[in-house]
Amino acid sequence: MTKRMTLAALLFLIPLSPLGAQAPAPKKTPIQKLAKLIEPWPAPETMTARRMDALRRELFQSETPLSFTIEGSFGVINKDRDPNSAKRYPALLKIDSAGAGKSIAVSLSARGHLRRMPMTCSFVPLRIEFEKDGVNGTVFEGPAGALKLVTHCQNSKEHEQFVLREYLAYKLSNILTPRSFRARLARVTYVDSASKKQIATRYGLLLEDDGDVARRMDGRVVALERTLFSELHRETLANMMVFQYMIGNTDFSIFALHNVVLVQTPDKSLYPVTYDFDLSGLVHAPYSHPAPKLGLKSVLDRLYRGPCLAEEQIATVLETFRSKKTEMFAAFDTIPDLESPAKNEMKGFLGEFFSTIDRPVSVKRAFINGCSRSTM
Repeated sequence: MTKRMTLAALLFLIPLSPLGAQAPAPKKTPIQKLAKLIEPWPAPETMTARRMDALRRELFQSETPLSFTIEGSFGVINKDRDPNSAKRYPALLKIDSAGAGKSIAVSLSARGHLRRMPMTCSFVPLRIEFEKDGVNGTVFEGPAGALKLVTHCQNSKEHEQFVLREYLAYKLSNILTPRSFRARLARVTYVDSASKKQIATRYGLLLEDDGDVARRMDGRVVALERTLFSELHRETLANMMVFQYMIGNTDFSIFALHNVVLVQTPDKSLYPVTYDFDLSGLVHAPYSHPAPKLGLKSVLDRLYRGPCLAEEQIATVLETFRSKKTEMFAAFDTIPDLESPAKNEMKGFLGEFFSTIDRPVSVKRAFINGCSRSTM
Protein backbone atom coordinates (compact mmCIF):
# COMPACT_ATOMS: atom_id res chain seq x y z
CA MET A 1 0.00 0.00 0.00
CA THR A 2 1.10 3.58 -0.59
CA LYS A 3 1.54 6.11 2.18
CA ARG A 4 -1.78 7.74 1.36
CA MET A 5 -3.70 4.43 1.15
CA THR A 6 -2.24 3.34 4.47
CA LEU A 7 -3.18 6.63 6.07
CA ALA A 8 -6.92 6.27 5.57
CA ALA A 9 -6.89 2.72 6.85
CA LEU A 10 -4.89 3.39 10.00
CA LEU A 11 -6.17 6.70 11.34
CA PHE A 12 -8.22 4.93 13.98
CA LEU A 13 -4.97 3.79 15.62
CA ILE A 14 -3.89 7.34 16.49
CA PRO A 15 -3.89 7.68 20.30
CA LEU A 16 -5.81 10.55 21.86
CA SER A 17 -4.17 12.74 24.51
CA PRO A 18 -6.03 13.32 27.77
CA LEU A 19 -7.52 16.77 28.15
CA GLY A 20 -5.49 19.22 30.18
CA ALA A 21 -2.27 17.17 30.06
CA GLN A 22 0.71 19.38 30.94
CA ALA A 23 3.55 16.93 30.32
CA PRO A 24 5.69 17.48 27.18
CA ALA A 25 4.08 15.88 24.17
CA PRO A 26 5.70 12.60 23.07
CA LYS A 27 7.28 12.37 19.65
CA LYS A 28 4.71 11.87 16.95
CA THR A 29 4.37 8.43 15.45
CA PRO A 30 4.55 7.96 11.65
CA ILE A 31 0.78 7.56 11.58
CA GLN A 32 0.28 10.83 13.44
CA LYS A 33 2.60 12.58 11.00
CA LEU A 34 0.63 11.23 8.05
CA ALA A 35 -2.61 12.35 9.70
CA LYS A 36 -1.45 15.94 9.36
CA LEU A 37 -1.92 15.61 5.61
CA ILE A 38 -5.70 15.25 5.86
CA GLU A 39 -6.45 17.71 8.65
CA PRO A 40 -9.10 20.23 7.60
CA TRP A 41 -7.87 23.63 6.48
CA PRO A 42 -8.97 26.93 8.05
CA ALA A 43 -11.34 29.20 6.13
CA PRO A 44 -9.68 31.20 3.29
CA GLU A 45 -10.00 34.47 5.19
CA THR A 46 -8.23 32.89 8.16
CA MET A 47 -5.44 31.66 5.90
CA THR A 48 -5.04 35.15 4.44
CA ALA A 49 -4.90 36.72 7.90
CA ARG A 50 -2.26 34.21 9.01
CA ARG A 51 -0.17 34.89 5.91
CA MET A 52 -0.27 38.64 6.38
CA ASP A 53 0.53 38.30 10.08
CA ALA A 54 3.60 36.17 9.28
CA LEU A 55 4.71 38.53 6.50
CA ARG A 56 4.55 41.49 8.89
CA ARG A 57 6.38 39.78 11.74
CA GLU A 58 8.26 42.68 13.35
CA LEU A 59 11.46 40.68 13.86
CA PHE A 60 12.00 40.57 10.09
CA GLN A 61 10.88 44.08 9.13
CA SER A 62 14.38 45.55 9.52
CA GLU A 63 17.84 44.55 8.37
CA THR A 64 19.51 46.56 11.13
CA PRO A 65 21.20 44.09 13.50
CA LEU A 66 19.05 43.54 16.58
CA SER A 67 20.97 44.16 19.80
CA PHE A 68 20.20 42.13 22.91
CA THR A 69 21.85 40.56 25.95
CA ILE A 70 21.36 37.01 27.22
CA GLU A 71 22.24 36.24 30.82
CA GLY A 72 22.43 32.52 31.50
CA SER A 73 24.46 29.60 32.81
CA PHE A 74 26.70 29.36 29.78
CA GLY A 75 29.35 27.40 31.64
CA VAL A 76 26.77 24.65 32.05
CA ILE A 77 25.03 25.06 28.71
CA ASN A 78 28.29 24.76 26.77
CA LYS A 79 28.91 21.42 28.47
CA ASP A 80 25.60 20.01 27.23
CA ARG A 81 27.01 18.15 24.26
CA ASP A 82 24.62 15.21 23.98
CA PRO A 83 22.79 15.66 20.64
CA ASN A 84 19.76 13.89 22.13
CA SER A 85 19.58 16.24 25.12
CA ALA A 86 16.86 18.89 25.10
CA LYS A 87 17.48 20.11 28.62
CA ARG A 88 16.30 23.66 29.23
CA TYR A 89 18.19 26.27 31.23
CA PRO A 90 16.54 29.42 32.63
CA ALA A 91 17.93 32.70 31.32
CA LEU A 92 17.09 36.36 30.92
CA LEU A 93 17.02 38.16 27.59
CA LYS A 94 17.31 41.95 27.66
CA ILE A 95 16.50 43.84 24.49
CA ASP A 96 19.00 46.65 23.96
CA SER A 97 17.34 47.96 20.81
CA ALA A 98 13.77 48.02 19.44
CA GLY A 99 12.31 48.08 22.93
CA ALA A 100 15.22 49.14 25.11
CA GLY A 101 15.17 48.05 28.72
CA LYS A 102 12.65 45.23 28.20
CA SER A 103 13.69 41.98 29.89
CA ILE A 104 12.18 38.63 28.97
CA ALA A 105 12.40 35.39 30.91
CA VAL A 106 13.45 32.64 28.49
CA SER A 107 14.75 29.10 28.46
CA LEU A 108 17.89 28.14 26.56
CA SER A 109 18.85 24.76 25.19
CA ALA A 110 21.79 23.58 23.16
CA ARG A 111 21.00 22.26 19.70
CA GLY A 112 22.65 20.86 16.60
CA HIS A 113 24.95 17.95 15.94
CA LEU A 114 28.31 18.81 14.40
CA ARG A 115 28.53 22.26 16.02
CA ARG A 116 27.53 20.71 19.32
CA MET A 117 30.60 18.48 19.36
CA PRO A 118 33.38 19.78 21.67
CA MET A 119 36.02 19.27 18.98
CA THR A 120 34.06 21.52 16.62
CA CYS A 121 32.83 24.49 18.63
CA SER A 122 33.48 25.89 22.09
CA PHE A 123 30.15 27.77 22.03
CA VAL A 124 27.02 25.79 21.12
CA PRO A 125 24.14 26.92 18.87
CA LEU A 126 21.08 27.81 20.93
CA ARG A 127 17.35 27.43 20.98
CA ILE A 128 15.58 30.30 22.76
CA GLU A 129 12.19 29.39 24.21
CA PHE A 130 9.91 32.26 25.22
CA GLU A 131 7.25 32.39 27.90
CA LYS A 132 3.78 32.63 26.39
CA ASP A 133 2.97 36.21 27.35
CA GLY A 134 6.49 37.47 27.97
CA VAL A 135 7.07 38.68 24.41
CA ASN A 136 4.00 40.92 24.17
CA GLY A 137 4.97 44.37 22.96
CA THR A 138 8.45 43.28 21.90
CA VAL A 139 10.12 42.50 18.59
CA PHE A 140 9.71 38.80 19.40
CA GLU A 141 5.92 38.98 19.57
CA GLY A 142 4.20 36.28 17.53
CA PRO A 143 3.05 32.66 17.67
CA ALA A 144 6.56 31.17 17.70
CA GLY A 145 7.28 29.67 21.10
CA ALA A 146 10.96 29.34 20.30
CA LEU A 147 13.56 30.58 17.83
CA LYS A 148 16.88 29.13 16.69
CA LEU A 149 19.93 31.29 17.33
CA VAL A 150 22.98 30.60 15.19
CA THR A 151 25.93 31.53 17.39
CA HIS A 152 29.66 32.04 16.89
CA CYS A 153 31.49 28.71 16.98
CA GLN A 154 34.64 30.02 18.62
CA ASN A 155 35.02 33.29 20.50
CA SER A 156 37.05 35.14 17.91
CA LYS A 157 36.52 37.79 15.25
CA GLU A 158 37.64 35.28 12.62
CA HIS A 159 34.83 32.86 13.49
CA GLU A 160 32.36 35.73 13.62
CA GLN A 161 32.93 36.14 9.89
CA PHE A 162 31.41 32.71 9.27
CA VAL A 163 28.16 33.85 10.91
CA LEU A 164 28.09 36.82 8.52
CA ARG A 165 28.85 34.53 5.59
CA GLU A 166 25.95 32.27 6.50
CA TYR A 167 23.70 35.31 6.83
CA LEU A 168 24.58 36.18 3.24
CA ALA A 169 23.56 32.66 2.17
CA TYR A 170 20.10 33.28 3.64
CA LYS A 171 19.93 36.64 1.88
CA LEU A 172 20.72 34.96 -1.45
CA SER A 173 17.98 32.38 -0.87
CA ASN A 174 15.51 35.21 -0.13
CA ILE A 175 16.48 36.96 -3.36
CA LEU A 176 15.77 33.82 -5.36
CA THR A 177 12.45 32.93 -3.76
CA PRO A 178 10.08 34.01 -0.97
CA ARG A 179 9.73 30.29 -0.19
CA SER A 180 12.79 30.48 2.02
CA PHE A 181 13.72 31.09 5.64
CA ARG A 182 14.22 34.68 6.72
CA ALA A 183 17.11 35.46 9.07
CA ARG A 184 17.70 38.48 11.30
CA LEU A 185 21.23 39.46 12.08
CA ALA A 186 21.78 40.16 15.77
CA ARG A 187 24.49 41.60 17.96
CA VAL A 188 24.34 39.41 21.04
CA THR A 189 26.06 39.97 24.37
CA TYR A 190 26.42 36.86 26.51
CA VAL A 191 26.67 37.23 30.28
CA ASP A 192 27.30 34.39 32.69
CA SER A 193 24.54 34.41 35.33
CA ALA A 194 26.79 32.96 38.04
CA SER A 195 29.70 35.40 37.83
CA LYS A 196 27.80 38.27 36.12
CA LYS A 197 30.81 38.57 33.83
CA GLN A 198 30.45 39.33 30.14
CA ILE A 199 31.62 36.38 28.05
CA ALA A 200 31.46 37.93 24.59
CA THR A 201 29.58 40.20 22.24
CA ARG A 202 29.27 38.54 18.84
CA TYR A 203 27.08 38.44 15.76
CA GLY A 204 24.38 35.78 15.68
CA LEU A 205 21.45 34.83 13.45
CA LEU A 206 17.83 34.45 14.49
CA LEU A 207 16.03 32.11 12.09
CA GLU A 208 12.38 32.41 11.17
CA ASP A 209 9.99 29.97 12.82
CA ASP A 210 9.05 26.99 10.62
CA GLY A 211 5.38 27.74 11.13
CA ASP A 212 5.76 31.32 9.91
CA VAL A 213 7.52 30.11 6.77
CA ALA A 214 4.54 27.85 6.10
CA ARG A 215 1.99 30.56 6.92
CA ARG A 216 3.66 32.92 4.43
CA MET A 217 3.15 30.17 1.84
CA ASP A 218 -0.51 29.65 2.79
CA GLY A 219 0.43 26.22 4.05
CA ARG A 220 1.50 24.13 7.03
CA VAL A 221 4.60 22.16 7.97
CA VAL A 222 4.29 18.38 7.60
CA ALA A 223 6.98 16.08 9.03
CA LEU A 224 6.75 13.58 6.20
CA GLU A 225 9.98 11.61 5.93
CA ARG A 226 10.86 9.35 2.99
CA THR A 227 9.27 11.78 0.53
CA LEU A 228 10.24 11.21 -3.10
CA PHE A 229 11.24 13.81 -5.70
CA SER A 230 8.11 12.93 -7.68
CA GLU A 231 5.87 13.96 -4.76
CA LEU A 232 7.28 17.49 -4.51
CA HIS A 233 6.44 20.73 -6.29
CA ARG A 234 8.73 20.38 -9.30
CA GLU A 235 9.74 24.01 -9.86
CA THR A 236 10.47 24.62 -6.17
CA LEU A 237 12.46 21.39 -5.92
CA ALA A 238 14.57 22.26 -8.99
CA ASN A 239 15.26 25.82 -7.77
CA MET A 240 16.21 24.55 -4.31
CA MET A 241 18.61 21.97 -5.69
CA VAL A 242 20.32 24.45 -8.03
CA PHE A 243 20.61 26.90 -5.14
CA GLN A 244 22.33 24.21 -3.05
CA TYR A 245 24.66 23.58 -5.98
CA MET A 246 25.34 27.31 -6.30
CA ILE A 247 26.42 27.71 -2.67
CA GLY A 248 28.20 24.34 -2.64
CA ASN A 249 25.99 22.73 0.00
CA THR A 250 25.39 18.99 0.28
CA ASP A 251 24.43 18.91 3.97
CA PHE A 252 20.73 18.23 3.53
CA SER A 253 18.31 15.39 2.87
CA ILE A 254 14.68 15.61 1.84
CA PHE A 255 14.27 11.88 2.42
CA ALA A 256 15.43 12.18 6.05
CA LEU A 257 14.18 15.76 6.58
CA HIS A 258 17.69 16.90 7.44
CA ASN A 259 17.94 20.69 7.17
CA VAL A 260 14.73 20.68 5.12
CA VAL A 261 11.11 21.33 6.06
CA LEU A 262 8.15 20.34 3.91
CA VAL A 263 5.23 22.72 3.51
CA GLN A 264 1.87 21.42 2.34
CA THR A 265 -0.67 23.75 0.74
CA PRO A 266 -4.44 23.24 0.40
CA ASP A 267 -4.05 21.94 -3.16
CA LYS A 268 -1.97 19.07 -1.65
CA SER A 269 1.30 20.35 -3.12
CA LEU A 270 4.46 19.73 -1.08
CA TYR A 271 7.20 22.38 -1.11
CA PRO A 272 10.72 21.72 0.21
CA VAL A 273 12.31 24.65 2.08
CA THR A 274 15.93 24.36 3.13
CA TYR A 275 18.04 25.98 5.85
CA ASP A 276 21.38 25.67 7.70
CA PHE A 277 24.19 26.54 5.27
CA ASP A 278 27.30 26.55 7.46
CA LEU A 279 28.74 23.45 5.76
CA SER A 280 28.51 25.02 2.30
CA GLY A 281 31.44 26.10 0.16
CA LEU A 282 30.12 29.66 0.20
CA VAL A 283 30.44 29.84 4.00
CA HIS A 284 33.53 27.59 4.07
CA ALA A 285 33.66 27.20 7.85
CA PRO A 286 36.85 25.60 9.24
CA TYR A 287 34.96 22.48 10.34
CA SER A 288 33.07 21.99 7.07
CA HIS A 289 33.58 18.84 5.08
CA PRO A 290 31.40 16.85 2.66
CA ALA A 291 30.03 13.44 3.56
CA PRO A 292 32.59 10.77 2.52
CA LYS A 293 30.00 8.82 0.52
CA LEU A 294 29.64 11.75 -1.91
CA GLY A 295 33.22 11.40 -3.12
CA LEU A 296 34.01 15.10 -2.83
CA LYS A 297 37.40 16.32 -1.64
CA SER A 298 36.14 19.64 -0.26
CA VAL A 299 32.98 21.69 0.25
CA LEU A 300 34.39 23.90 -2.49
CA ASP A 301 33.60 21.05 -4.91
CA ARG A 302 30.05 21.39 -6.17
CA LEU A 303 27.61 18.52 -6.66
CA TYR A 304 24.09 18.73 -8.05
CA ARG A 305 21.89 16.40 -6.00
CA GLY A 306 18.58 17.18 -7.65
CA PRO A 307 16.30 15.28 -10.02
CA CYS A 308 17.10 14.71 -13.65
CA LEU A 309 15.54 17.36 -15.87
CA ALA A 310 15.31 17.82 -19.61
CA GLU A 311 17.64 20.41 -21.11
CA GLU A 312 14.81 22.90 -21.66
CA GLN A 313 13.69 22.47 -18.03
CA ILE A 314 17.11 23.11 -16.52
CA ALA A 315 17.55 26.04 -18.93
CA THR A 316 14.40 27.66 -17.47
CA VAL A 317 15.65 27.17 -13.92
CA LEU A 318 19.09 28.60 -14.69
CA GLU A 319 17.56 31.65 -16.36
CA THR A 320 15.92 32.49 -13.02
CA PHE A 321 19.37 32.52 -11.41
CA ARG A 322 20.86 34.65 -14.18
CA SER A 323 18.07 37.20 -13.77
CA LYS A 324 19.00 37.55 -10.08
CA LYS A 325 22.77 37.73 -10.57
CA THR A 326 23.15 41.51 -10.19
CA GLU A 327 20.93 41.58 -7.10
CA MET A 328 22.82 38.70 -5.52
CA PHE A 329 26.23 40.31 -5.98
CA ALA A 330 24.83 43.59 -4.63
CA ALA A 331 23.83 41.74 -1.44
CA PHE A 332 27.49 41.41 -0.44
CA ASP A 333 27.63 45.13 0.31
CA THR A 334 24.63 44.94 2.65
CA ILE A 335 26.35 42.67 5.21
CA PRO A 336 27.82 44.80 8.04
CA ASP A 337 31.40 44.08 9.10
CA LEU A 338 31.94 41.43 6.43
CA GLU A 339 35.65 41.76 5.78
CA SER A 340 37.17 42.07 2.33
CA PRO A 341 39.02 38.70 2.28
CA ALA A 342 35.78 36.85 3.08
CA LYS A 343 33.80 38.97 0.66
CA ASN A 344 36.27 38.45 -2.17
CA GLU A 345 36.44 34.70 -1.58
CA MET A 346 32.65 34.37 -1.68
CA LYS A 347 32.33 36.57 -4.75
CA GLY A 348 34.85 34.39 -6.53
CA PHE A 349 33.00 31.22 -5.52
CA LEU A 350 29.67 32.63 -6.68
CA GLY A 351 31.27 33.86 -9.89
CA GLU A 352 32.41 30.30 -10.67
CA PHE A 353 28.79 29.18 -10.54
CA PHE A 354 27.68 31.80 -13.05
CA SER A 355 30.59 30.93 -15.32
CA THR A 356 29.46 27.29 -15.20
CA ILE A 357 25.85 28.00 -16.11
CA ASP A 358 26.93 30.22 -19.01
CA ARG A 359 28.74 27.30 -20.69
CA PRO A 360 26.42 24.71 -22.33
CA VAL A 361 29.02 21.95 -21.99
CA SER A 362 29.41 22.63 -18.26
CA VAL A 363 25.64 22.78 -17.79
CA LYS A 364 25.23 19.38 -19.42
CA ARG A 365 28.06 17.90 -17.34
CA ALA A 366 26.79 19.27 -14.01
CA PHE A 367 23.01 19.07 -14.33
CA ILE A 368 22.20 16.58 -17.09
CA ASN A 369 24.93 13.96 -16.89
CA GLY A 370 25.50 14.55 -13.17
CA CYS A 371 21.88 14.48 -12.00
CA SER A 372 20.53 12.02 -9.47
CA ARG A 373 19.03 8.97 -11.16
CA SER A 374 17.17 8.13 -7.96
CA THR A 375 13.75 9.55 -7.15
CA MET A 376 14.51 10.92 -3.71
